[in-house]
Amino acid sequence: MIKVAINGYGTIGKRVADAVAAQKDMKVIGVSKTRPNAEAFIAKQRGYPLYIADISKKAAFEKAGLTVAGSVEDMCKAADVIVDATPGDVGATNKPLYEKLGKKALWQGGEDHEVAGFSFNSSCNFKDAIGRQFVRVVSCNTTGLCRIINEVDKAFGVEHVHAIMVRRGSDPGEIKKGPIDAVVLDPVTVPSHHGPDVQTVLPHISITTMAMIVPTTMMHMHAIRITTKKPVNRENVIELIKNHPRMGLVKKTAGIKSTAELKEFAMDLGRQRADLYENCIFEDSIYAEKNELCFFQAIHQEADVVVENVDAIRAMAGLAKDGAASIKLTNDALHFVPIQNNH
Repeated sequence: MIKVAINGYGTIGKRVADAVAAQKDMKVIGVSKTRPNAEAFIAKQRGYPLYIADISKKAAFEKAGLTVAGSVEDMCKAADVIVDATPGDVGATNKPLYEKLGKKALWQGGEDHEVAGFSFNSSCNFKDAIGRQFVRVVSCNTTGLCRIINEVDKAFGVEHVHAIMVRRGSDPGEIKKGPIDAVVLDPVTVPSHHGPDVQTVLPHISITTMAMIVPTTMMHMHAIRITTKKPVNRENVIELIKNHPRMGLVKKTAGIKSTAELKEFAMDLGRQRADLYENCIFEDSIYAEKNELCFFQAIHQEADVVVENVDAIRAMAGLAKDGAASIKLTNDALHFVPIQNNH
């Protein structure tokens, strides 16, 4: 059993904790919080030992009825692998602790590539992560881009990718973020950070990305155009999407044409937290002619990296030698079946 500590029990951390707890070869040995809030009570309900960064706040937690198992350092000492799910730029400040303890640790896409020196995607470079001490799981958008670009590259060869990210303004629970009534170029300059981030996983891919944020909390939407080296065939593209364990095809028959309807579908399917771990690629949007491929895909910003974290843990611990095998173990434990098989 891989003993896993979750440093930061928030949007991503709580999802990773539940996904790890569902695995047969892993165990959550603790989660950390900075204050006694609703998520801390969920951790208690789940039976996860609760650790805190500032031990002087122990009394405040216990006054709220939350038992404190110890400090974050205590938790990290007991772990085989630490998942750092603290807010962006905070995780890097934790690295000296992990180094001091000689522990394996993985970070999220909010940190720079340099924090670990290796950026991870289960479908693209699983074998390169085996046995590593430090790994960074790329962001939700980069995860979605890497999955589909890698498959198209293997099938047709990729000459160039041009992708436009229409990003959600905030997560549903982030009440202090916006925008409320604006489309914000984020950034105004081209490329956005997403293209260079894809290249930390797929360095040979030529890619240009643009991004904006809009007043929604549901999901991100990508408009992608890929120039291929070999002529592209629509039916073959649909098949490679169907055959990938983490890509979902939103079929015409579902009548879904928005992120809101996708999230409603996920809720109706009984997905925990209505999470969509897969790329949600709209079948009707797939255009393939000669060496040009275009499509829309929706990415659930809270969820698609969760399964990647689980695979990264398994690779770092050396308990799987093959990406496809780990992906199957992770998906099966979560009873996760891509959406095209549900409509």
